[in-house]
Amino acid sequence: MLKTKITEMLGIEYPIIGGTMMSITNADFVAAISNAGGLGILASAIYKSKEAFTNAVDRVMELTSKPFAVNINLFPGMGLIDNNVYLDVMLEKGIKIVETSGHFAPEDLCSRFKKGRMRWMHKCVSARYALKAQSLGADAVTVVGYENGGATGKLDIGTMVLVPTVVDAVTIPVIGGGGISDGRGLAAVLSLGAEGIIMGSRLLLTKECPIHSNVKQALLNATELDTRLIMRSIGAPHRVWNNVAAEKCAKIEAAGGDFDAVINVISGEKSREMYEKGDLKAGIISCGQGIGLINEIPTVKELFDRLIDQANNTIQRFSGN
Repeated sequence: MLKTKITEMLGIEYPIIGGTMMSITNADFVAAISNAGGLGILASAIYKSKEAFTNAVDRVMELTSKPFAVNINLFPGMGLIDNNVYLDVMLEKGIKIVETSGHFAPEDLCSRFKKGRMRWMHKCVSARYALKAQSLGADAVTVVGYENGGATGKLDIGTMVLVPTVVDAVTIPVIGGGGISDGRGLAAVLSLGAEGIIMGSRLLLTKECPIHSNVKQALLNATELDTRLIMRSIGAPHRVWNNVAAEKCAKIEAAGGDFDAVINVISGEKSREMYEKGDLKAGIISCGQGIGLINEIPTVKELFDRLIDQANNTIQRFSGN
């Protein structure tokens, strides 16, 4: 067992947070992550109406009695409805953990988090933004290094430097991520001072992950060299699997293509087509460099149990036990 401030704060068995992945971390997958001992986080931005979001929350609560969270996405243009509508449902349903992610901490929502006695985790890119979230009342902050899949931020700081920098800057618990695929990575991030890890890419290759088997097999065959950064030209750098769509996006950016040209290639609709139909050329999928460490597709429970065992063995090896 690995008990930390994060496991105690959130009431979870393992210090493992499931990364919020657009169009992927739906109700069933969130419940699987929570049931396995981690913290599943529902991506609210998937749901384009209050009714759809309410149904998703109800579904998670039907499938698990364990803690789970909801992500509120603060990036411009991500949602069709006001984030306060999601929060209304969360308060009504008694959800006690909220994660926010975006360019800035949500000053307008903080008071509602506190009024609802929620534990608030904010995902940010550096110590400066972590300090701002702490000043607004965040209970924990999450930072991910340059190896990370999805949004990498603009600072290009690796996990080994970013995590301890933020740990030294704040007094609240830090959750670290970026390139973590096994128990060695978990032990490493804890040794840097973090109280838990956030994991996304590794969870793509689990039995419960709702993406097509073609995509899973392609990612299983990938190495640490098979990712690339795109979308830097529009101010939103993302690390993705280097497939045909990613290469096309990179070429458009290199040629000076505008925002609309880039978005046409990397739209959520095209990604969902790949996830659902298995067309590996249709869209992009966020993917970190840690994908090269993966060689099997277990259940989430099997994955977490092995991660904890390996982390404990790693820690004991260094302690001489």
